[in-house]
Amino acid sequence: MEKAKILEQLIKEKGYSLKSFAEKCGIPYTTLYTMLKNGVGKASVNTVITVCKNLGITVEQMEVMAEGNSEQSYEPTYEDIQSLIARNGKRLTLEQKQDIIRTLLSDE
Repeated sequence: MEKAKILEQLIKEKGYSLKSFAEKCGIPYTTLYTMLKNGVGKASVNTVITVCKNLGITVEQMEVMAEGNSEQSYEPTYEDIQSLIARNGKRLTLEQKQDIIRTLLSDE
């Protein structure tokens, strides 16, 4: 599957519009839109890295998905989760923080 389509699908799966996701990433909407329409290979490396980080994946994982190796499911590491919470902790509401804590403490 094409990398741009994968990123667009992940953005939608996470419940974002392109505009709201661009805001989350701190990049102009037009930059994100152009990257998704013209191809990831034409975007700057920094933009691709920023988009992937905000989706909770690495650039390497995007490559694997693009190659169609879907049997390799991604399981985030402790460091991935810690980094994600640290980056977004100040923007989380109290309810969202409590939900994360409940999830971490559950046996599932």
